[in-house]
Amino acid sequence: MTQAELFFPRPATPPSPLFNFHEPSAVAAALEDTEDEPRDAFSAKLIDYPHSSADAVRVAEQRFRRELEKQLGADVLPAMRAFQNASESSDTDLTKGELALAARWVKAYDAARTAGFRDLGDTDEAYFEVKAI
Repeated sequence: MTQAELFFPRPATPPSPLFNFHEPSAVAAALEDTEDEPRDAFSAKLIDYPHSSADAVRVAEQRFRRELEKQLGADVLPAMRAFQNASESSDTDLTKGELALAARWVKAYDAARTAGFRDLGDTDEAYFEVKAI
């Protein structure tokens, strides 16, 4: 702090009109613009995990889901459906876009599986099941 600031303080800046607590409509209007894009709902469940620690399972499922959303964004369910279609039909029945989306699913699921099993230890038969809600 300089002597000028000490003896001649500047007036305080006025509060931002965005956060005017007397007018809730201003805050509500500002929040309407930050609405998230709609995402398809899905569940991720750890199946056949031999240990019964509910907290460890819940944390693993959260890590799996977070990584899957990070890898695919809003394309989680379309990618899963494309993978299911690719595994049930021949390559000639699918478009290049569907094949690319199915390949993205394989890569994203593998990364999410690695993230989910990170702290669980030996899990030979366990897997994550993803379902649309």
